[in-house]
Amino acid sequence: MKRRISVLLLMLALLLSGCHGAREHSSFQLPQALDTSRDFTITFWAKNDTNITQANIYRQAIAEFHELYPNITVEMRLYTDYGRIYNDVITNIATATTPNVCITYPDHIATYLTGENVVVPLDDLLTDENYGLGGSKVNFDAPTRDEIVPKFLQECNFAGHQYALPYMRSTEACYVNKDYVEKLGFTLPEVLTWDFVWQVSEAAMEKDGDVFKVNGQKVLIPFIYKSTDNMMIQMLHQLGADYSDSTGRIGLFNDDTREILKTVAAHAKTRAFSTFAISSYPANFLNAGQCIFAVDSTAGSTWMGSHAPLLDISADSLVEFETAVRPVPQYDPEHPSMISQGPSMCLFNKDDPQEVLASWLFMQYLLSDSVQIRYSCTEGYVPVTTKAQQSEEYQDYLSREGEDESEHYWVKLEAVKLLLNNTENTFTTPVFNGSASLRNAAGELIENVTKSVRRKKTVDDDFITALYADTRSLYRLDQIQQSGDGSRDLGPLPAEAVALLAALAACWVGILTYLIVQGVKRRKKKR
Repeated sequence: MKRRISVLLLMLALLLSGCHGAREHSSFQLPQALDTSRDFTITFWAKNDTNITQANIYRQAIAEFHELYPNITVEMRLYTDYGRIYNDVITNIATATTPNVCITYPDHIATYLTGENVVVPLDDLLTDENYGLGGSKVNFDAPTRDEIVPKFLQECNFAGHQYALPYMRSTEACYVNKDYVEKLGFTLPEVLTWDFVWQVSEAAMEKDGDVFKVNGQKVLIPFIYKSTDNMMIQMLHQLGADYSDSTGRIGLFNDDTREILKTVAAHAKTRAFSTFAISSYPANFLNAGQCIFAVDSTAGSTWMGSHAPLLDISADSLVEFETAVRPVPQYDPEHPSMISQGPSMCLFNKDDPQEVLASWLFMQYLLSDSVQIRYSCTEGYVPVTTKAQQSEEYQDYLSREGEDESEHYWVKLEAVKLLLNNTENTFTTPVFNGSASLRNAAGELIENVTKSVRRKKTVDDDFITALYADTRSLYRLDQIQQSGDGSRDLGPLPAEAVALLAALAACWVGILTYLIVQGVKRRKKKR
């Protein structure tokens, strides 16, 4: 009888553990020393955007690191976009097969944290005297904690801990066909305003027969925005309007957002404005003389301009023009505000603390001057350490702007300097489990109204109210659990889950009671 009850209790435990989900790790404890007598193979997931140069920089870094630590082998898996990395990590959390180190974004890491002890908090690792940043037992010249740009480091601190380190940083820039602006009778300011961009864009829509006067072509989209989530977020931030906070409270669906959407709709209706998702890559239109204001990442600067080293259109489609690089449009040009973006790195927990330590050392190596400078020079990225930024090698790179149309392409260097000169004017959005969905929702609002007016729909208050409700539902924003102190708090179980577990418990209690009663009856009969 006791054996039967034990078996049933074991089955109940397995059932409940299955409902709970993935196998959990214990919290990471830093070993006293790296065990150099053991061999470790660690996995590194990264995005290279089909850029062979960037992929080779990773390979070179892995080879150099292996020379420093012959017992650590790094296996790299490359992805073409961060969304796929995010999806694969989420899938692998359940089977405890996450990578060791991953290039990702804080919004994504916040979702990874729903698993217990999945991501290693770096607070103690950063300052450990032996294996922390620049520690005495680190076999290379790593930056110290104080040598990481403070603003970039703070961006990776959320849910009460330092859960990531910055890898590269960029912002957005507006790449402008200056010739067309002046041809339309305007003078290009050093800092663009939204009103100026809208005004020029509408003026550019004047036609002469079936061609546009300003470019003499049948195709013109004066203003194209690559990332509409950034567009909405920056507009709200510049206005001091609500978006969200670190507790997970959603403030996006407000009257300021409503007015922004009406403005976007008005200019989308005239076809003076469009988006990457609707019309395609802004650089292609800019370089073909079919766009005046193209907003994209500073990391995309190598695609911008008549002499861009990377082109996605045929040579006979190129139009010669003077390119200007400006910050994204502002509401208050005296107090510019722009998004800080770019990949970060996180460290995943494993059962073997030695394996985690080996992974942490590789993660540090990616912050070394050689890796930071080599990678940042491939596109319009900025190194995340002051150590690399102030190095003689990097300063020489910046000073050679315009020397060639490849590594020192002047548009790319102008975009880099834009961020270097405006680091203190950058911001990031609050990070919490669900912040990635909120970001997508912000962009969807602009995409939706732009498509809708093209389909002859009326974008008024009733339309926007319905759009708010649909967007909340589509991105499940009502299901985001708020946390009072900004730390990770998943809240109580849903009522359906509580009811299910209660029913299961009641069933098992009934079964056990029945077996006990039957056992007592059998013993009485034997007597």
